[in-house]
Amino acid sequence: MYPLAQILNSQGYFLTGSDNNETETLDAVRKMGIPVFVGQRAENIEGADLIVFSAAIMADNPELVAARASGVPVLERSELLGIVTSWYGNAICVSGTHGKTTATSMITQIFCTAEADISAFIGGKLKCIGGSGRSGSSDTMVCEACEFVDTFLKLYPDVSIILNIDADHLDYFKTLDNIIASFRKFAEKTTKALIVNGDDANSLKAVEGIEGREMIFFGLDKKNDYYADNIRVVSGLETHFDVYRRGELHGTVTLNVAGKHNILNALAAIAAADMNNVSFEHIRKGLGEFTGAARRFEKLGFEKGITVVDDYAHHPTELEATLTAAMEMKFNKVWAIFQPFTFSRTHILLDDFARVLAIPDCTLLTDIMGSREKNTYGIFTRHLAEKIPGCVWFPQDETAEWDDERKYLNFAQICDYVCENASEGDLVITLGCGDAYKIAKMILEKLRNRKDD
Repeated sequence: MYPLAQILNSQGYFLTGSDNNETETLDAVRKMGIPVFVGQRAENIEGADLIVFSAAIMADNPELVAARASGVPVLERSELLGIVTSWYGNAICVSGTHGKTTATSMITQIFCTAEADISAFIGGKLKCIGGSGRSGSSDTMVCEACEFVDTFLKLYPDVSIILNIDADHLDYFKTLDNIIASFRKFAEKTTKALIVNGDDANSLKAVEGIEGREMIFFGLDKKNDYYADNIRVVSGLETHFDVYRRGELHGTVTLNVAGKHNILNALAAIAAADMNNVSFEHIRKGLGEFTGAARRFEKLGFEKGITVVDDYAHHPTELEATLTAAMEMKFNKVWAIFQPFTFSRTHILLDDFARVLAIPDCTLLTDIMGSREKNTYGIFTRHLAEKIPGCVWFPQDETAEWDDERKYLNFAQICDYVCENASEGDLVITLGCGDAYKIAKMILEKLRNRKDD
């Protein structure tokens, strides 16, 4: 919702909004002069000409109920985003089960480095545009395209990127085949070109037989149109690699974000920038300046010799990529704090979560954040914790509702445990798409105020 607010506010629309708790995003929205209510109530919609809601809002939300009864047009967020993408003749839409925000941010960073006046819609904050949305004067828009409940099918893509396809959102899609079918519909909506991960079997299946668009493939395999070779992990987050375009050396890139998955994200960004006649010098410079979008292996601080980072990973595949990269960075010990998100995902992928959360030296778990769901699965943190060797968690009253008081007690217990047990040279990483990042900030503050003997 935030990038839409940034784009529409810059075009002169009068906006108001609401959320159910205070966040840094709400502070940023208020600084744009947009009134924001905390708590969702029927009276919040008074005077609106159009009401837009997120797919994460439950059907019985009082503000949404009032909106639908008001006679005022009501759109789900993706429908409004679809309208916005239709305004542009060169909408570059970035899809994939994992990596969308990072790849969209990389492309945006490259265009900004080339001083192209583009519009952007990103699922995370990017320093070079001062947020997650931007309204430019050119005909180009870079847009994150999310598959959740088929929302990306509302968009009007001219160029589509498919980073990967994995089993996620199974509460909606039910099967991997249904997810692949949805991505195929998205690909078929694309008018000009498809940029596809040629190493990913599911992505290839989704685009098989599609004609009438330019097809560009990227990956680590040399059969792809764009591939990486001579990969060198220099130190910490820094990686160098050579980029080949249709078998010829295109140039060398330095990335300041870790992991093989980010090399793939960079290759997709390079292909998209090439399509738009961005020079390789601007591509190289833009990727070199990119240090990650907010909440994507974002370094939040360094206190008492302990590095604290935050990452949005919330699916086993994402967690595996992030935690594997973290373990390769040669820290003394890696502490992973994970907030499971949605009961359905935790229930369906329980064993996969347990497998990847055994990667770090120590895993700590919060309660499950249900978000848009009721716990009809009877799934609790203990079911996951019991499957992870050495896992640390703090049992709560399973009959109680998730609320701020209970949540922050849980967060405080984890913060205290980490601060008492982590040592100089360790890495602490908070993980999840909810608000586990708040634990990272609590840890930094506690370490900062700690007086060591």
